[in-house]
Amino acid sequence: MTIEQFSHAQKVANHFRDIVTDSGDEISDEHIAELVLLIESAIDAALLDKVERHADKVAALAKEIRNDVEHYDKGK
Repeated sequence: MTIEQFSHAQKVANHFRDIVTDSGDEISDEHIAELVLLIESAIDAALLDKVERHADKVAALAKEIRNDVEHYDKGK
């Protein structure tokens, strides 16, 4: 988790707290801390999925390059 991800999660949780407070309800600091963790986890999962898709593309490209090199025809 980067500082930027934590900061973003904190901002989202604080905004949620503002919405809840504006409606006349309250939410505890402990629940906000739990919400921050949930948001951080969601950000991590989304980033991991994106990185895995890029890694799959790189692996496929490496396989294609290896195949091209192994079957290189000097006459072409």
